[in-house]
Amino acid sequence: MDLKQLEYFVHVAELGSFTRAAAILDVAQPALSRQVRRLEIELRQTLLYRNGRGVSVTEAGKRLLTHGRGILLQFERARQEVEDARGSPVGRIVIGVPHSIGRLITAPFVAEFKSAFPRASLCITEGLTVHLHEWLLAGRIDVAVLHDPMPSPSLEFVPLREDPLFLIERRQGRRSASSAPIPLKALADIPLIIPSRPHPMRMLVETRLANMGKKISVALEIDAVGGIVDLVMQGFGHAIVTLNALLIGPDAAKLNARRIISPRMSSVLALATSAERPATALGRQTAELMQKLLPQTLDKSAKAAAFK
Repeated sequence: MDLKQLEYFVHVAELGSFTRAAAILDVAQPALSRQVRRLEIELRQTLLYRNGRGVSVTEAGKRLLTHGRGILLQFERARQEVEDARGSPVGRIVIGVPHSIGRLITAPFVAEFKSAFPRASLCITEGLTVHLHEWLLAGRIDVAVLHDPMPSPSLEFVPLREDPLFLIERRQGRRSASSAPIPLKALADIPLIIPSRPHPMRMLVETRLANMGKKISVALEIDAVGGIVDLVMQGFGHAIVTLNALLIGPDAAKLNARRIISPRMSSVLALATSAERPATALGRQTAELMQKLLPQTLDKSAKAAAFK
């Protein structure tokens, strides 16, 4: 097995087609097919099912794909470390951020990143915390910003900020709804639009209410924070969010926010990196930049919010 064969296999498996993989890799399709076939012969395993519509991955292929992604990523990181010795960090880094803050921080961070690392390339992807956690463990992303991450020996965390949680509801006409704080136990009687398990915020609310002998009332299970805010605006129910989540909506002034108290509820935002994979110079410096810039950017956004 060599890296070229592994790279070809990973591209074909991910794209589901020899034709598309050949175009991306700029390699003749017959040559690509021969290299993947040689890999199968060496491993004595069928890695791909071929059919007229493309290819699908066998069970053995799935296992090799998982390892192959990590091997190629480690090789790229090693190459970057050698290149870094020549000056400004180079290479490519992938950052994962939650939907609730992606729109708020992407543009400012990209501007700072391009200024600090002109020779490097950046990819930012959004996702749920549970998915970002999995992608970071699998090596698909290099740095992740997570809401209320669960402790893991495989990851290292740096807390960035703690944001209070609010119950939001649609304002009724011109009448101003109450903005008084609301006790946590009162949420049991309110229909909530809330993410499905095991979303960290869902688990936090359910656990706290269970300790009081109460359960949440679920109106809808929605895993997209933007969709949750939109549904609240349309009157489908209430939701529990941070103020950052309100800022991604088109008109936060149409919503009323009440701080959750007794006990006060908050969400911790943390920066996560792998504790098992050596970080490149670009990875370390990008994490430091995110650690510095993200709290500043969110603070500015919070000051401009309709709800304080």
